[in-house]
Amino acid sequence: MAITTRLQGGILTLTLNRPEKRNALDRATLDALHGALEQADLDAKVRVVAIRGAGKDFCAGADLDELLASADKPPAANEEAALRMGNLFLGMRALPKPVVAIVHGRALAGGAGLATACDLVLAVESAQLGYPEIQRGFVPAMVMTLLRRAVGEKLAFDLAATGRVLSASEAAAVGLVSRVYKEGEFAAGVDAVLSSLAGGSANALALTKKQFYQLDNLSLDEGIRLGAMVNALARAHPDFKQAIQSFLKK
Repeated sequence: MAITTRLQGGILTLTLNRPEKRNALDRATLDALHGALEQADLDAKVRVVAIRGAGKDFCAGADLDELLASADKPPAANEEAALRMGNLFLGMRALPKPVVAIVHGRALAGGAGLATACDLVLAVESAQLGYPEIQRGFVPAMVMTLLRRAVGEKLAFDLAATGRVLSASEAAAVGLVSRVYKEGEFAAGVDAVLSSLAGGSANALALTKKQFYQLDNLSLDEGIRLGAMVNALARAHPDFKQAIQSFLKK
């Protein structure tokens, strides 16, 4: 089974389940992730999606056997295969529910790309993250757009062109990781964040996520106007009225 799934307390946990391959992303794994996210979108019981890896690592990247075999395929076929991952990243961003990467061990190449595509990245301090494709004569092409937006032009080029691997703390310092936890505090810290997300207003989270990524292509003036529209939508939802009334009763 390429991934395992568990839904508990509004948290859908998707575990990459190829520990013998360091959870390398093959076609079956990508297909399983696509399917799980589509179901998460339709299931009102799902409030947040967590992605993690079985075994010692989060994900070592693309399956090298598949990658090597692709060298003999025509460019059109390889472009279609690459878009399978690209469309997964787009689907994660379009999902109106937070997607959280739970990173331990190594998150490299496509594995780092998968984490970067998530809305939040929670990592244990011993974790490592990087895009070493260049060292294998390859390009971190599918994550480049996300990476450049996350850390800026100079650092993104550095990471892509040298393939250097960052510690969890270094990755947090440049904006690739949201929170870093000590080994003994990792599980509790992750549970607290996921529970907080799952316990909040689904409508408010969905509006927050949608507005957040729509701002990428907007001017300051357009962003302010979008904020006013989202503000009005949030006020009209029952979650808002109920939350305010509950707060005022305290």
